Amino acid sequence: MALLINNKCINCDACVDECPNSAIFMGKKIYQIDPDKCTECVGHYDNPTCVIVCPINCIKPDPRHRESLDQLAQKYIKLVDNVD
Repeated sequence: MALLINNKCINCDACVDECPNSAIFMGKKIYQIDPDKCTECVGHYDNPTCVIVCPINCIKPDPRHRESLDQLAQKYIKLVDNVD
């Protein structure tokens, strides 16, 4: 499933440059994750790098966007194909 940043976010900027899909952006008050671009780093890394670097552990699975590993891999392929 895609990830989300909850209201505990302190806008430290640590996650933004870590996202290989450019899915993280500044919302009205805190950073947000575009679920259409978030693959939980599938296709890039073994684990979501935004979660690893977050100093306050505010990046969690988004229950509104449940996806299997296969679905995340398919989303990665679609994102990569759209870049070319």
